[in-house]
Amino acid sequence: MNQEQVLEQARGCGALLEGHFQLSSGLHSDRYFQCALLLADPLRAEKLARSVVLKLEQSAEVVIGPAMGAVIWAHEVARALGVRSFFTERVDGEMCLRRGFELEAGTRVIVVEDVLTTGKSAREALAVVRRHGAVPVAVASIVNRSGRAEPFEAEGLPYACLAEFDVQSWEPEACPLCASGEAGPAIKPGSRALLSPGATTGRGSGDA
Repeated sequence: MNQEQVLEQARGCGALLEGHFQLSSGLHSDRYFQCALLLADPLRAEKLARSVVLKLEQSAEVVIGPAMGAVIWAHEVARALGVRSFFTERVDGEMCLRRGFELEAGTRVIVVEDVLTTGKSAREALAVVRRHGAVPVAVASIVNRSGRAEPFEAEGLPYACLAEFDVQSWEPEACPLCASGEAGPAIKPGSRALLSPGATTGRGSGDA
């Protein structure tokens, strides 16, 4: 599945949103890619995962994604690879493995995200992998909106994605949407407020 096909699928299911959003990174943006909707169809999720696996040349024994957004995505990528799927979550603000998930030293791990913006959550998951003595071998996402083709080059890790979007985002204090006040307050995607009139599906939009 190429970028245009991913974009077409996202438009078709309303996964491209326009409005005033606060991203998980804390940045503000006028567009948001709601991957939960894209992955809601199991058959579509399976096709997306198989497509990203074709871009990965590294073998792995475990796929890990940070909760909550990458839980389903990690499972689908792991299923496509025929390996186990774990997820990391925050406890007292720190990313960790829970629920009986264990990594043995030397275990080869692919870390995945649904949408990559700053890469903060993925890097926190990578840190968890390394703390357990396991070996991260690659990072993959559905969407790359970081503005960098190789966002993990400094870490020496290959990166694969299905779609790249160059979308503007701002620190809250520099957000023009906040300054104008016309778009209303920034919405945290996934909240009830996402259904308000200020957040609409981005049909026809080429950004995420």
